[in-house]
Amino acid sequence: MDRKKFLKASGIGLGIVMMPGMVQCQSASANDYSIKTEPKIIKDEEGNVLNVIGDIQTHKLVGSETGNQIVEWVDNVDPGVGIPPHIHTKEDEIFRVIKGQIEIMVDGETTVLNEGDVAFAPKNIPHSWTVVGTEKAKMITSAFPAGIEHMFEELAQLPPGPPDFQKVAEICAKQGISFI
Repeated sequence: MDRKKFLKASGIGLGIVMMPGMVQCQSASANDYSIKTEPKIIKDEEGNVLNVIGDIQTHKLVGSETGNQIVEWVDNVDPGVGIPPHIHTKEDEIFRVIKGQIEIMVDGETTVLNEGDVAFAPKNIPHSWTVVGTEKAKMITSAFPAGIEHMFEELAQLPPGPPDFQKVAEICAKQGISFI
């Protein structure tokens, strides 16, 4: 068989073999993005405010508004407040410091983030953060895919005062989060 005939024959054969997979990918993609989302403008003072065990979060975008692709909130946190080392199994997170200083640990590496700095904590990687310095910190946190906002809503319902770590761990475990 000459080269031209071989390429023509193998191209047709390859197309026939790959067609079912390509059709399946197209239909899966269509299903994944079939949820209609609407544009939304959220002003700084707007959003759903939750006190999540001392982490004052203002939820700006939630999964029901983004086709469950992303949730985004603003943390307004006093010095000394933070989240102990933990691992997410379902979502990645991005932290953007707007004001103040955040000491963040991602995969064993600790650094101080200042205004304008960003950190990425992929799922299955240990991370933690704490507000350092003397001023309140403001940080925009994004998690994708969405879903973690339901955990935060449940944590915000816990009674005031020192949290029952066992109960916190149980709530977080439902979202695939474990503390180290």
